[in-house]
Amino acid sequence: MARWAIGDIQGCGEEFEQLLALIGFSPRHDRLWLVGDLVNRGPRSLQVLRQVRSLGDSALCVLGNHDLHLLAVALAGAKLRKSDTLSEVLAADDREALLDWLLHRPLAHHEPSVTSSAPPAPPAGSAPPTGPAPRGDLLVHAGVVPQWDVEQTLALAAEVEHALRHEPRALLAQMYGDRPNRWRRSLQGIERRRFVVNVLTRLRFCTSEGRIDLKHKGTPESAGKPWIPWFQTPARASRGARIVFGHWSALGLYRAPGLLGLDTGCVWGGALTAINLDEPQARPYSVASRQPRSIEE
Repeated sequence: MARWAIGDIQGCGEEFEQLLALIGFSPRHDRLWLVGDLVNRGPRSLQVLRQVRSLGDSALCVLGNHDLHLLAVALAGAKLRKSDTLSEVLAADDREALLDWLLHRPLAHHEPSVTSSAPPAPPAGSAPPTGPAPRGDLLVHAGVVPQWDVEQTLALAAEVEHALRHEPRALLAQMYGDRPNRWRRSLQGIERRRFVVNVLTRLRFCTSEGRIDLKHKGTPESAGKPWIPWFQTPARASRGARIVFGHWSALGLYRAPGLLGLDTGCVWGGALTAINLDEPQARPYSVASRQPRSIEE
């Protein structure tokens, strides 16, 4: 059995099917780890949702910001944006089944040990890793603030997942916004849940102290001080696991000890990429995008 991690699909259904064929994916023997953002901006969001749902336990998918946006439009009256391509999903005969399935996806998933896994070699010119070797894999869409270890990340994700499943309209209606922008244990209610959602589904840059910035979308060097990529914060408590993530098309394929970034910008004209999580030094498999080349908005 292989665990194949795949980056942001965002409605690129043809590329997804082609990539599954390229890696020889077998639902009977293999498992997909999908970093979220199954839908939106690409042309075939409905096809992707149906296909991933049909795979049952063979596909593990965490929620991304575009998946949550679909739920907010469908269930809480959020407005469609000009660039959204969700109308086909909203008009589908099986809309309710698909939305209910999406509501029950996690925001984070961890598997504590992978016997055949080993961290990839650091990129040329990078500093040697510090701290303990990664243990197990943590799947999130975007990132983790430096104060959260794996256990706290999962616990906070579970708080939001509970609200999403039991009071979805209340959560989704108040989900949007960039505040609060710093973690405090004393956060309560919707402020606490909004911060968790923003970190797990929108984070790229933060400060060493964990203040988050949700505006910058460029390369890791583009934001300027005091902002740094979330995974480069020096005292990050989540270093005890390899974190598999997407969301950052300008970052592209990113491999470093304890880190695997997989958003290679398929919907922006880049590629859709898969990596075997259980194969040391695994090479990436990519399918070129059929979408016109553009820059993430």
